[in-house]
Amino acid sequence: MNILVSGAGVAGLSLGRDLGMRGHSVTIVERADQLRGNGSPIDVRGDAIDVAQKMGLLSAIRDARIRMTEQVHFVDENGTAVGRLPDDIGDSPDDIEIAREDLARILADALPVTVALRLGESIESVAERDDRVDVGFASGGSEGFDLVLGADGMHSAVRRLVFGPEQNWIRHLGLYVAIADMPGEADAEAERINPMYNSPGLLAGIARFKDRAIGLLMFLSDPVDYDYRDVEAQKNLLFDHFEGCGWKIPAILDAVRADPHLYFDSVSQIHLPTWHRGRFALVGDAAHCASPLAGRGTSLALTGAQFLAEELERSGDDYATAFARYEARQRPYVEFAQGTVAGGGALLVPPTREAIASRNQLLQPVGAGG
Repeated sequence: MNILVSGAGVAGLSLGRDLGMRGHSVTIVERADQLRGNGSPIDVRGDAIDVAQKMGLLSAIRDARIRMTEQVHFVDENGTAVGRLPDDIGDSPDDIEIAREDLARILADALPVTVALRLGESIESVAERDDRVDVGFASGGSEGFDLVLGADGMHSAVRRLVFGPEQNWIRHLGLYVAIADMPGEADAEAERINPMYNSPGLLAGIARFKDRAIGLLMFLSDPVDYDYRDVEAQKNLLFDHFEGCGWKIPAILDAVRADPHLYFDSVSQIHLPTWHRGRFALVGDAAHCASPLAGRGTSLALTGAQFLAEELERSGDDYATAFARYEARQRPYVEFAQGTVAGGGALLVPPTREAIASRNQLLQPVGAGG
């Protein structure tokens, strides 16, 4: 079949690989003019490791492994460590932490010749016919496809066009998160320790991995009305919440000011009653974002892409059956992941000084454990 995939994140690139290797002609469109490289490292865990093995990419993923979260220390305003996360916060020792840009590169390099990747392009309109979907693009062109798959993240354009407004499906978890590049910290001659600092309702941190450093900011908040593409408005929200705070927050805010590719978003989940309609289906965060608190978005993207490609192969042209079977296989993984976030926000961003002190008592002493 001739298949259009919206989004070139992990879900979209995985779909391209899995579908292209099964003989489909695939076009991936990505709004950005480059593959996403900003943001914090991500995890491949659980059955997603077996998926990576089936794709023939596990060795390359393991070769790019980093170990950032094993070095997270919570600190006080003077930078003195007060504890670290327990050793058993991950699923198992087999979990693989990897820089987002490295996984994107591995997946993009593995795309077969039957897959076309178009950067700087996005879907503007869709019209389903009896035998195809007519798609209008932001560039002004239009094409017909047998299927359209939305792998375009929590703010999915495909989901909006097919299933309706985002507010119908989003469940805010009470937090916002921002990540900014901090090149001045990347070459610091210091231990590879990633400090995290809390003030009531706020978290700030610096994380170093490979040759990079990023500043992390999180704050508690009810839903805020803002344009998720307006970077300057996002920066102003961060200044409003963090201006005047101590520790290294002024340096992180300087990095926010300087970063034209700042990552900022709500910590939210997507809950849909179904992920497919007609010739459309959703994969990854577009279908079922579990939020960064779950730490399983990458793994869900990998399993979902593989399940969908396998079911299309088994069902032939019967895409409706394939979509239903894909959803039945993926749902248990999603329900588990979305159910793991309870208490995660309070652990990372306690709302009061008393809650911070109580959380610190639960932390593992620095230097303890393996």
